[in-house]
Amino acid sequence: MANQRMENMSETYIEETAEAASTVANRLGINRREFLQFCAATATTLGLPTGAEAAIAKAVEKAKRPSVIWLHFQECTGCSESLLRAEHPTLEKLILDVISLDYHETLMAAAGHQAEAARKAAMKAHKGKYVLVVEGAIPVKDNGIYCKVGGHKAIDMVKECAADAAAVIAIGSCASWGGMPSTEPNPTGASSVGDVLGKPVVTIPGCPPNPYNFLATVVHFLTFGSLPAVDQLGRPKFAYGRIIHEHCERRAHFDAGRFALEFGDEGHRKGYCLYKLGCKGPETYANCSTIGFGDAGESNWPVGCGHPCIGCTEKGVGFTKPIHQTAVLRGMSPPASYPGIVEQQGKASFAAAAALAAIAGTAAGGAAMLAKNLGKQDAEQQPRQKGE
Repeated sequence: MANQRMENMSETYIEETAEAASTVANRLGINRREFLQFCAATATTLGLPTGAEAAIAKAVEKAKRPSVIWLHFQECTGCSESLLRAEHPTLEKLILDVISLDYHETLMAAAGHQAEAARKAAMKAHKGKYVLVVEGAIPVKDNGIYCKVGGHKAIDMVKECAADAAAVIAIGSCASWGGMPSTEPNPTGASSVGDVLGKPVVTIPGCPPNPYNFLATVVHFLTFGSLPAVDQLGRPKFAYGRIIHEHCERRAHFDAGRFALEFGDEGHRKGYCLYKLGCKGPETYANCSTIGFGDAGESNWPVGCGHPCIGCTEKGVGFTKPIHQTAVLRGMSPPASYPGIVEQQGKASFAAAAALAAIAGTAAGGAAMLAKNLGKQDAEQQPRQKGE
């Protein structure tokens, strides 16, 4: 009876999942297989157990699309540009079928007073339920006068919008910890969203961050009604739980002592480890090497393209340490003077051996004279010490 009940539950589960998948797939304009692949990939990215893709499919089908208010401050719009290149789903499907993007200065058709009216209307209609996404650092020096939108200072806008938000997400390094605008001497006092609000927020650092890290965070909120587990810096653990060095495709070369020493040298052309060229992967937490950007392949990230990681997801590393400076290794310390792949072998000539012997003899004689003189000094000092 128990087995029969389990079989019936399993059949019901499969039917419900298939029905939900078909409904959403038709709405998104993709086939059911592609939608289920999206749900499975999102579940895997989030580190969820087997079967979670069904919950995601149901949530996307039945849950009300969350209202999203997206603010722009001190940034280059690279985070939004990265999102524009997302493929699973594409941006228009994300906006129209997964979330309701009610305010985004770059993507919305409205401008000026109409745009500000749309923001106010969305905040009022979805009070306590909307998701606030902040892109860019917030200047606080001189009372925040260095960034204004629609006549309102950035520091005032973010506080106003965060007051009634169900969740606050800082996307990109600038919003997460100040990023490039906060580099010394930081004339505007560029600060993170968390510092300005004085409370923890979910941070998705990166310059730009991978759009799927943002998408997976939103889908988790949509599916479970809560944001994913985060580390002490507010970063989702599913994306920032391990250092890049641990799952880098060049890790085997690091362990074997095979390093590129100059850009364009033989080691660099052969894909050797970039540690000695300043790669910050050993001290940077992110999943860049495991999730490709923009559906262009797994090599579409700095190290995969032959450039050292600059540590853009890590405060105190990205935009702070020089690119050529070697990283602080976490949990491992290889010698700084690794031998080359093929060491040159040579033979010492008779003259060179004689010269070496002479140098050694001179050094030994000098050491003997030093010991002798030290003995004399000790003998001279002893009577004085006794007289005292």
